[in-house]
Amino acid sequence: MRNSNAWVLAAALALPDLIATAALAKTVTLREIVVTARERKELVHNVPISESVFTRQTIRSAGIDSPSSFIAMVPNMTLVETQNVGNAFVTLRGISQARNSEPSVAVIVDGVQETDPEEFATQLYNVDQIQVLKGPQGALYGRDAIAGAIIIHTVPPQKHFGGRVRVGIGNGPSERLDSTVTGPVNSRRTLLYRVGLDVYNTGGYLENVYLHRKADPYRDYSGRLRLLWTPNSKLTADWRFFYDRVQTTAYYFVIPRANPSNPFSDFTTPPNANDVTSPIQTNNLGMDHRDIMDTALKLDYDPGYGTFRSITDYDQTKEIDTGDAYDFRPITSSLEYALTAGVPASLGGPFDESQSQFVRVRSWSQDVRFTSPSQNAFRWITGFYFLHKERFISTDNIVDRGLGVPAVYETPIVNPANPYATNTNVTFLADFQNSNAWAWYGDATYTLSKKWQADAALRYDSDTESDTTRTPQRFLPDPTAYTGEVRTHTWAAWQPKFTLRYQPNADWTIYADWSQGFRSGGFNQTGVASVAKANHILGVGDTFKAEIADTYELGVKGDMFHHRLSVDADVFHTHSRNGYFFVYIAANSTQNLGNLNATYKGAEIQLTARPTNRLELYAGYGYTDSRITAMADPTVLGNQAPLVTRDTINAGGMYRQPIEEGLVGTVRLDFHELGRTWWDPYNVTSRNPVSLVNLRFGLEAGRWSFALWSKNLTNTIYNAEFSPGGFLWRALPRRYGVSFEYRF
Repeated sequence: MRNSNAWVLAAALALPDLIATAALAKTVTLREIVVTARERKELVHNVPISESVFTRQTIRSAGIDSPSSFIAMVPNMTLVETQNVGNAFVTLRGISQARNSEPSVAVIVDGVQETDPEEFATQLYNVDQIQVLKGPQGALYGRDAIAGAIIIHTVPPQKHFGGRVRVGIGNGPSERLDSTVTGPVNSRRTLLYRVGLDVYNTGGYLENVYLHRKADPYRDYSGRLRLLWTPNSKLTADWRFFYDRVQTTAYYFVIPRANPSNPFSDFTTPPNANDVTSPIQTNNLGMDHRDIMDTALKLDYDPGYGTFRSITDYDQTKEIDTGDAYDFRPITSSLEYALTAGVPASLGGPFDESQSQFVRVRSWSQDVRFTSPSQNAFRWITGFYFLHKERFISTDNIVDRGLGVPAVYETPIVNPANPYATNTNVTFLADFQNSNAWAWYGDATYTLSKKWQADAALRYDSDTESDTTRTPQRFLPDPTAYTGEVRTHTWAAWQPKFTLRYQPNADWTIYADWSQGFRSGGFNQTGVASVAKANHILGVGDTFKAEIADTYELGVKGDMFHHRLSVDADVFHTHSRNGYFFVYIAANSTQNLGNLNATYKGAEIQLTARPTNRLELYAGYGYTDSRITAMADPTVLGNQAPLVTRDTINAGGMYRQPIEEGLVGTVRLDFHELGRTWWDPYNVTSRNPVSLVNLRFGLEAGRWSFALWSKNLTNTIYNAEFSPGGFLWRALPRRYGVSFEYRF
């Protein structure tokens, strides 16, 4: 059911100023927004790419402090946060991400591409601009840009000392503190710094009815340091360091039962993505500790005939998470306990199971490129990219007799003298993956005339990955596999893109393009194929293939009514070969990927208006229809592809009211609707449309601002994810709070 209250409230806020529009003497214009979508500074309405842009003012007024905040304002884009803090899946125009996979969009922060998708799920602060580019952008932004790219610019260091402090409290309870300080290091002001600190803590919002405490407490500590050195007009050195530490919980899934007292009704309860009546009731709170460290150096040298750029990046992530295992219930009412009821205590039974997963990723990348001057009729970019990545992962099930869940890292818990001891590993899989990827890329833009422009881009990616089995022989489910076994594979592809732009006048851009995106394949954990086969799961092997996506797009963007209204609209058609789908195998708690082919077709429209000098409005609609065209199981042909949301609605606005000299009051409302969503190739269930409302009241003065805010104002209760296997992940209910910011 669609939420009409949000539209009524938005109309009520807008009505007084809309009436005054007719009497407004001067012309009110939208601010001209400069973007860097094509690695050059251009006005947004001149760029032949469908994109959503969030300026510093929008980021502040909308309270954007995480990726989910701005993704909710982008048509045809959704985000699923589930299982543990590192799992955040972006779906853009139907092309989705899954656990342990390469992302569907490339993320570039201050010109540096993130090489680990875990980095994306962090708090946002000191952000100057966010750009979301739609459609394959791999020619410039790499193999992970198969659905698009997210470009984030943080606020650069300043030549004069200054900063800000923001504090906030909310329900949960929750507390937040973030602060930044910037200024010069030397007297010549050629070396500048910006340092930031963010602390967020909440007791949680979701109730665990068995433990009688919150299931989702969360603590996040992060710091950023950026140095900018400009010794002369030709050279710029930009160095950054980022560290983030998260302490939270994991695996508080819900699996509904038609008969709660009968464990075996797990097998007969129909899957239902809309079930919000079954409570969280795991007997283990579990834990999730994640550490991210990233450092990068960007060098720009301009001798006068173009710019040479070098980007060096190193990052590492460690994450350990523990919690209940299937079927996520108290021990004596769990399915596992019922199945082992006939096992005598002398042989270790009966028992339940818990789970643990450890991931460690280290990567180093180097990008070298040359960019010709922007003012030339013929402009071009060429470069070379290299990435080395090492990834260790262990996944396991552990006997649970009510004495807690141990964290298992690289070695299983085994006691040969007492094989039925508490906290003994039942299953254990471990793999070490080593990959080397390289790419050459180039882009050429030629302005044919005042109205016509052509752009051609090409990138070649090669990714060689080896997987070494670290699982002890006794835990390998495949009798043909062995400890120390090395599997090696190379995935490679071209990523071309051709764009034609026509500008009938200075205010309008019409464009058409064809592009091909690439996302590398990879390895599931050793022995998964045999377990999948034993559980009658088709299409899952020890290896999954690389994805190739061809996209055709036609778009128009421009300004109307003396620049009071901007429009960005497009239609697209994408054919994906070997797209990812996700399968969880409860027998060994493994998260696995398979491949399928699908087509995606749809359209988007975004409107931004400023009818008066006090009122700003926006509205967006996205539609995606998908069809599975090939998969190992032919019964799914014609179904919707996994994680596709049929349509999205984004709308809202902000009204500013001067109160007295130097003091302004603001009201901002944001409405977001997620249409019907499918989760797996079999379409066993779909989630009904979900409507969400965010509301903010604020006061602003010269150096300070105050905000009273609420997210999910109407307290809509829904599931953020339905995972194949019947797992439900509960979305966050209403949150609210106040914040105060002081700038100096």
